[in-house]
Amino acid sequence: MKPKKSRLRKGLIVTACVIIGICTLIIVFISPIAKYLVEKYSVKYTGRQIKMSWAYVNPFTGYVHFSNFKIYEAKSDTVFLSMEGLSAGFNLHKLLSKEYEITSMTLDRPTGIAIQETRNTFNFTDIINHFSPSDTSKPTKPKSPTKFSILNIKINDGTFYFRDTLIGINYFIKNFNFESSGIQWNSDTLPGKFSFAPGIGPGSIAGKFNINLRDLDYLFDFTIVNFNLSIIEQYLKDMTNYGTFSAYLNASLKAKGNFRDGENIDAKGRISINNFHFGKSVNDDYVSFDTLAVGITEINPKEHFYHLDSLSLAHPCFKYEKYDYLDNVETMFGKSGTNVASEDANPAKFNLILALAHFFANISRNFFHSEYKINDLEVKRADIKFNDYSTNEKFTIDADPLYILADSIDKSHGDVKIILKSQIQPYGNMLITADINPRDSASFDLNYHFGKIPITLFNPYLISFSSYPLDRGTIELNGAWKVRNGFIQSQNHLLVIDPRVTKRVKNKASRWIPLWMVMALVRERSNVIDYQIPISGSLRSPTFHLSDIVFSTLNNIFVKPVTTPYRLKVQSLEDVIEKSLSITWETHHASMTRLQEKFVGKMADFIASNPSAMVTVYPELYAAKEKEYILFYETKKKYYLAYHPEKRGTFDESDSEYVDKMSVKDSDFVHYLNKKLKRSLVFTIQEKCANIIDSNVVNTEYNLLCKSRENLFLSIFKEKGVADRVKFVHAHDIIPYNGFSFYRLEYKGDIPDYLMAAYKKIDELNNETPREKYEKERKKIKSI
Repeated sequence: MKPKKSRLRKGLIVTACVIIGICTLIIVFISPIAKYLVEKYSVKYTGRQIKMSWAYVNPFTGYVHFSNFKIYEAKSDTVFLSMEGLSAGFNLHKLLSKEYEITSMTLDRPTGIAIQETRNTFNFTDIINHFSPSDTSKPTKPKSPTKFSILNIKINDGTFYFRDTLIGINYFIKNFNFESSGIQWNSDTLPGKFSFAPGIGPGSIAGKFNINLRDLDYLFDFTIVNFNLSIIEQYLKDMTNYGTFSAYLNASLKAKGNFRDGENIDAKGRISINNFHFGKSVNDDYVSFDTLAVGITEINPKEHFYHLDSLSLAHPCFKYEKYDYLDNVETMFGKSGTNVASEDANPAKFNLILALAHFFANISRNFFHSEYKINDLEVKRADIKFNDYSTNEKFTIDADPLYILADSIDKSHGDVKIILKSQIQPYGNMLITADINPRDSASFDLNYHFGKIPITLFNPYLISFSSYPLDRGTIELNGAWKVRNGFIQSQNHLLVIDPRVTKRVKNKASRWIPLWMVMALVRERSNVIDYQIPISGSLRSPTFHLSDIVFSTLNNIFVKPVTTPYRLKVQSLEDVIEKSLSITWETHHASMTRLQEKFVGKMADFIASNPSAMVTVYPELYAAKEKEYILFYETKKKYYLAYHPEKRGTFDESDSEYVDKMSVKDSDFVHYLNKKLKRSLVFTIQEKCANIIDSNVVNTEYNLLCKSRENLFLSIFKEKGVADRVKFVHAHDIIPYNGFSFYRLEYKGDIPDYLMAAYKKIDELNNETPREKYEKERKKIKSI
């Protein structure tokens, strides 16, 4: 019996070995056969060439693996999609019942590229068309549904590129990971989770989702951490002439909706944009902010309600600049935004920025007609700057820091109170309060106050339009508006304290209007301009009631001359006080008027006769304005000598006066500046002049100017032999309240009798009827 059992065992072993060998041979041969067949017939069945380095196919377990798998572009040797490995498992048992189930599919380190060729076609459109029915118009016999399932889908560490050939977008994401339990043939829901990072810069996006593939309903829950939004800059380039952009996105959102209907979305969570910068260059922002944060309780545009927990904007900055031609917005986007309009009108192009703009515009149109609520709204430390280079010299004003605060904004509740307050740089303040009906934006109450604003701030305009600057004056503006259903009733009070016209600035480009004569008509005997200007009527077409201005002007014409002796006495005393306490310098000049020399001489005589008396001089210098004038002068001088070379060795005072009066807006001069330009994106006369005159030249001339003024001032004291009792301290670089560089004088020891007498007399006059009314405002100005 033993031999028989031995033969049986041996037979079983042989049979097993044969079976194993056959299986091995099948696997060994079927793998290269599969590789061969896939590569040979890929174009026929997919429209694309497919290649791989090797394949492994196990027909017994249903496992397939392709190594270095590549799909090429249509009729091209360029790779469309590649991966280190493509693995899949098939349920062979279910194939017997005509059910196709891929039990798993894994893509290892895939790299793919999507190219947008036109607005509606991509480099993969041919694949979609290849597998789409050739003729959908013919009725087909109903068939039982194909039982196809794909389960356990994974993508590991993918990199995907996107290019738009029309706009020039080149963007990619990396570290893309995806995992899904897949979709069953009898289910429409595709669940999954994903994560990826931007190709350039920091950040990440991770989330999970559920999508109904039949009706395209979706449910998302994702988190965005410091995601680089550099792709926005690429879309901007197609509708801007220049500019840079950078920002980072953070978010934690849950949303549900439908892909077919953009307004069908219900979302909650928090979104913030950080370190936002957009402007001329990396170092020159037009718009920027630290953080824009929105806390969303619930938003549902389709159901018309917007509930925000908070809306906060931290340190926003906006700079608007006006040039001789256009402004900084139009130089960037084209005149009247023509670049944007042209881009938007092109049906062949898709622009992400414009698509988002249209989406938010559609939502915002319905906002005030919806149920909206914002629990907390604030704008913190804003900086709003306006620069005007279209005048003969630069004008600048800056609201910084500006705050906007609002209590709970709820359409279902009563009025909303909004407070806007700001410092105005270099001097002044602003406070605006408003009570707005959230159910009717055309009904509100508004109160405003602008105070302590020097009228000298507007000298660039006064010089351009009249040739006369002011060296004194403070603006106060108050108003109270009551608006109901778009109709306004308001009181507005304009008060200008002590405006004073100074020496005319002669410039060929400046118009000549005798501002001193205008002041005689509008300034009252108390040396103020005080007008009440009521406004009524529709907000779209308001009526300004100017009767107070008319009657005040008539009063100044017929009544004020009687009070001339009083006004001249006040002016004389003010001159004594002012010129004893300060010496004002004409911009870019180192000379004093005869009246100034007279007062400095009296000061020197006083020190000479009072051994204990001393004077300390504090130079308060408007360096920015002085250097601007020097820059203009030196550039005009260089232009003048370029066309008058014979004057190079004989340039005299008359030539200097001619150059000084020459306009920086002269067309020939501007043409000369433009020819000398070595770089683009230069829009201002100041920049064009700085392109020709080195800053060291300007600084040297400025230092010589300061020294000349000091020497001139001291020379009067040297004549009296008391220069050693005049002490100069370190100069301050400021923007003076009077608009001009000046010397502030302080006395040590005795004070001149004439100054004390002037102080006493001016106090008496301030208490008389014409000036007593405004004494409180004058004390505020003195504190500045």
